[in-house]
Amino acid sequence: MQLFVRDLTVIDFSYLCPIRGMVGESWTVDVLLDGGLDEQNMVLDFSKVKRTIKDTIDDIADHRLLIPTAYSEVRWQQQGDRVWMDFNSLQGDIHLACPQQAFALIPSEIIDFDSVNTFLQKALKEALPDNVDGIALTLRNEIHDAPYYHYSHGLRKHDGNCQRIAHGHRSPVNVFENGMAAPKWDEYWAERWKDIYLGSEEDVVSVGELTLSPQAKVSDKTHFGFHYQAPQGDFQLAMPKTRCEIIPHDTTVELLAEFMASTLVEKSPQSEFKVIAYEGIGKGAISVKGNKA
Repeated sequence: MQLFVRDLTVIDFSYLCPIRGMVGESWTVDVLLDGGLDEQNMVLDFSKVKRTIKDTIDDIADHRLLIPTAYSEVRWQQQGDRVWMDFNSLQGDIHLACPQQAFALIPSEIIDFDSVNTFLQKALKEALPDNVDGIALTLRNEIHDAPYYHYSHGLRKHDGNCQRIAHGHRSPVNVFENGMAAPKWDEYWAERWKDIYLGSEEDVVSVGELTLSPQAKVSDKTHFGFHYQAPQGDFQLAMPKTRCEIIPHDTTVELLAEFMASTLVEKSPQSEFKVIAYEGIGKGAISVKGNKA
């Protein structure tokens, strides 16, 4: 007997890529269970499917930075609950020092649907009851009509997992200028924030103030340093400057929508702009700025 749940959950995360550097992502998860019936004549009660499987996936992958540990240019070391991470990519070197729960270590050379699927299935097999003989996951991107960008960030003031300094989203954007769809501005933001790290101005520090691993050879000429203390611990990151944009406030989707609208008004002062900015899949914020011509 098989039991399925589509759109079980969404994983919002970032991952390290040898070519693209740090990439924000949002994947939808579908699940298919194979097994015998239990004493309730069910493979697994839907409430338990949602609770057990969703909670397990959220706990080990959501709002984390996924690391391909078999990649030759990655190094990490752990002492207690703290992990130091060094990663070389074509976009520059990336260095982190964070609590262990900020990372998910994937035993693969690259992060893709297959490697993450294998990682998740291993954890889920240990969490499901004995009558469940098999589990299959489908990980997929949302299909967008509008342009989209991949961004990573961290929210020091958040009381949940968004406080982790390197998690992200794959997000579409819709811009309206004077009430009309303005695809040129959709494309503008998609290109401006392609594989970007959005850092808050208040979190920027000299890289010399960071306590990174001895292998981290960085300077303020090449890297931005980010550092903050949050409820889950001390978070530190050194990112190549070419892959960052510094935002003068927090990077919540509400403030990012306002930032985008205000930026467009500066470029076209006579126009009114409505920005519909998404944070991953199916959620976001709307900001309206300027004066309609």
